[in-house]
Amino acid sequence: MTRSDGTPRIAIAGAASGVGKTTVAAGVMAALHRQGLIVQPFKCGPDYIDPSYHERAAQRVCRNLDAWMLDDAQLIEGFSRACRNVDVAVIEGVMGLFDGSNWNDERASTAQIAKLLKVPVILVVDISGAARSAAAVVLGCQHFDPAVEISGVILNFAGSERHAEGCAEAITDITGLPVLGWLPRESSLEIPERHLGLVPGGENSGSGSALETITDRVVARFDLAAIMRIARSAAKVPDVSAAKRVVPSARGLRPTLAVARDEAFCFYYPENLELLAEAGAEIEYFSPLRGEAPSQRAVGLYLGGGYPELHAAKLASNRDLWAAIASLSLRDAPIYAECGGFMVLTQDLIDSGGHRWPMAGLIPGSTRMTNKLAALGYRHATAVRSNLLSEAGSTLRGHEFRYSTWDCDESATNQAWVLRGTHREAPSDAAGFVSGNLLASYVHIHFAQRADIADRFVEKLAAAKRGR
Repeated sequence: MTRSDGTPRIAIAGAASGVGKTTVAAGVMAALHRQGLIVQPFKCGPDYIDPSYHERAAQRVCRNLDAWMLDDAQLIEGFSRACRNVDVAVIEGVMGLFDGSNWNDERASTAQIAKLLKVPVILVVDISGAARSAAAVVLGCQHFDPAVEISGVILNFAGSERHAEGCAEAITDITGLPVLGWLPRESSLEIPERHLGLVPGGENSGSGSALETITDRVVARFDLAAIMRIARSAAKVPDVSAAKRVVPSARGLRPTLAVARDEAFCFYYPENLELLAEAGAEIEYFSPLRGEAPSQRAVGLYLGGGYPELHAAKLASNRDLWAAIASLSLRDAPIYAECGGFMVLTQDLIDSGGHRWPMAGLIPGSTRMTNKLAALGYRHATAVRSNLLSEAGSTLRGHEFRYSTWDCDESATNQAWVLRGTHREAPSDAAGFVSGNLLASYVHIHFAQRADIADRFVEKLAAAKRGR
């Protein structure tokens, strides 16, 4: 039984996408951390980039709250586990407050997660080009679903202090909600973007100073005491019963799993790695961009997503990496690759300039960068044949977000998944590659959705260790 201690918490949501949720959320996290509070950051939805800023702000690993890949009990249990021994949880929403996995219901929206976790919502509103109309936006959100507890408002992109004050007066007069702070439109408060979203915090060399500037503005212009009062008003999260896990037989062996981690491979759900460790894996991190490769101890490999296309030249020159991967493949060692990891296991990666870079060559064909979005959205992934994570015919839930395509005429013989979107009328599509213990595709999968995913992976690692 997992029991919540009633951790103070708030959700920072947007009236729409692009209103500056990440800037506000990171600023609030950093400001509260600066006060000496232990802040647990969360991000709604399948996002890897925004959490990199939250981690810098709170100095604590950010967790994803994905109400589509996880069911309600799994999400509550993960939230409660992460909130042990913290002073406050700050959750950044996804898209607009009521935007979720489809057009017709609230599933996977910030609103649904806020109601599930009984979180008071602070709404971020873009007031550039608006005056009294800003109050209409807030009023609409306030009445769209009265079960969502909107407790305050933050204004962003103000043209001046008077502009912010005027909008605040209108909002409070019409909705009764307090305006808890505002930020001006300043270039120093903007986080740079590229394909896939913001430039990750760990890669953005100026993110540290930018975060300091944002935090200074938040301290000066936000009512942090009022924000904490709202956070402390949150009711207790419902208790959920956690099924007792059978201790995997692999735990005593501690097989070593090599995990690529640097600017090229930076998209991982923290829970995936933790679940693998709990199931018995010894996690060994290495950086392909710094010339590193899996050690001789490694009996398996995990290549996450990221930006291999931006570092293709360095990756192509890492001969030790390709030799180590080839050696693991020859032994049919467990190799799991998602998105960017999938790309580097093909024969070639063709970058946005048309340059062809040789990759590992375990998968036929090439991946090619495109100048537009190639795929985005949640996916039902049904295994064509038994693989590293599931039995044939079993369906997992995942997510795709990519600007590249896989060019291959031979993929039909080794298809990993049949993918289908969230809508009933969504067509099915074959995807990915499977061969023995190799499983690779563009799909990101959250292991917490099913208890046996990590256990199955680690049992195969243990078998590989026994076979040495």
